[in-house]
Amino acid sequence: MVPLPWSDTAAVDPEETFVAALSSCHMLWFLSIAARRGFCVDNYRDAAEGVMARNAAGRMAMTVVTLRPAVRFGGQQPTPEELRALHHEAHEECFIANSVTTEVRCEAVAT
Repeated sequence: MVPLPWSDTAAVDPEETFVAALSSCHMLWFLSIAARRGFCVDNYRDAAEGVMARNAAGRMAMTVVTLRPAVRFGGQQPTPEELRALHHEAHEECFIANSVTTEVRCEAVAT
């Protein structure tokens, strides 16, 4: 959001950090819940992105963050319904998502 020359393109900006925090919180809850249910996660990646726009009050805000987690399991594979439930529970437990007014969406990617 800060234009050159006052910004550093190599630095992480607060908006990126906000999206990363939401993504990390979801991932950590997901991994914890999956492990408790007996699933072994071999790989987890997320191509999360956020949208800056004017909110209902007319202020610039991060209005939507979309998580796009792609999870690869080793051993027992969850059914599509179980996978949706894992992501739903992770979203419900994420204290960062529960603390913000930003709409947080989870669009799991098939691997």
